[in-house]
Amino acid sequence: MADEYVLLVCDDVPHDVVLTDPGVRVLDVAQVVRRLTGLSLWRSKALATQIPVVILDGVPQEDAEAAVTALGEVGAQAEAREQPEPDFLKC
Repeated sequence: MADEYVLLVCDDVPHDVVLTDPGVRVLDVAQVVRRLTGLSLWRSKALATQIPVVILDGVPQEDAEAAVTALGEVGAQAEAREQPEPDFLKC
């Protein structure tokens, strides 16, 4: 039996939030990462120092933009990127 894939057409393309530069206030950035991800402060600090790193994966555009704004308010540089189309959907 062949595998069948179903593509759901959605208005909102999933986005990733990528931290590109934590800036000089790494602990403040780690606290924002902790609030966004629910990770421990220790893991959030470790994540904030691994650049570039995906902080959030597959979130709606509004949530991604809010996360980028929150990270920017503490001096970090982050961007929201659209997730690429899966390979099996390309013709």
